[in-house]
Amino acid sequence: MALRIHFTDDDLTRIRLAQAPDPLWEVLQSMHMLQTREGRAVFGRWRGQVRAGLTAPERQLLRLAPPVGYSPDFLTPAAGEGGLELGIDALLSTPRARLRHDLLELIAGGRRLPSWGGPLADGESEAVQHLGRTLRAYFQNRLAPYWHHVRARFDAERAAHARPPASGDPGGLLGALHPELRWQPPVLTIGGLRVERDVHLRGRGVLVLPSFFCWRYPTVLKDARLPPVVVYPMTHQAALEVAGPAAEGGRTPSRSLVALLGRTRAEILGRVAEGGRTTTELARGTGMSPATASYHTTVLRDAGLLSTHRLGGAVLHTPTPLGSALLEGRRRSAA
Repeated sequence: MALRIHFTDDDLTRIRLAQAPDPLWEVLQSMHMLQTREGRAVFGRWRGQVRAGLTAPERQLLRLAPPVGYSPDFLTPAAGEGGLELGIDALLSTPRARLRHDLLELIAGGRRLPSWGGPLADGESEAVQHLGRTLRAYFQNRLAPYWHHVRARFDAERAAHARPPASGDPGGLLGALHPELRWQPPVLTIGGLRVERDVHLRGRGVLVLPSFFCWRYPTVLKDARLPPVVVYPMTHQAALEVAGPAAEGGRTPSRSLVALLGRTRAEILGRVAEGGRTTTELARGTGMSPATASYHTTVLRDAGLLSTHRLGGAVLHTPTPLGSALLEGRRRSAA
């Protein structure tokens, strides 16, 4: 059984390799990982620590993410590519028909909804807001302490595949990413999904997203009408080491980093490492004006510590490999 994605010539020019890890995809994949015993060498310690600390709302949230089979597509909106807050904002705006459709799909697979699943399916505002709050808390408590490691592995994975294939065939990138991704122009075949179907892109292109917590097999959204994305497991070189609780609003900068950059810029660098931040989010989180936040991000970008990308009307900031290295207290070796 396999899923086959059919490309046109236009689609081949619209293959995008994600610029940063998607926090909501990592939330979803990590919830899958929590409910299995797989990947013990990489995730065993993390899983033991997180399971022991799960709150009651987080345990209810896990019901939306069974480790095998369907998980609601609305949990991973396309806007999540822009960071946690943009993704959650998009999720909070999910149409009621989409919520109901996806949750009925989950029930059809024999899964039990959380206690607030019925009101969520009805699009009740409090249930939707509760979902957003719980997802945000889960990310901050269970993933944010490790996000620098996720980001470092993502940057390494992206660097390994950023160059165009020597063959000149844009689709050749896809076949080089994972053993279960097989490229035979103009079709990408994805194995391991336990489905048999065809998806025709018809000029929409596709986002290719390496995922830290995705394990063994690539995955896609079930509804082919949604923006196409192929999520695949990135490679791992070491175990995910356990960490202490994350500081509220971002990682606490070290004294040496504060001495180097100043407290404000060190705090901004720590905040953008937790899934990326827009200028507005940085201003809101630090209490400064948007103009002041923009000034500091410009200085950090000019120093090679931040990357800035425009996503619609927002400007997203993420750390560069050098910025991540400074946060981890490492020095880059001389070239």
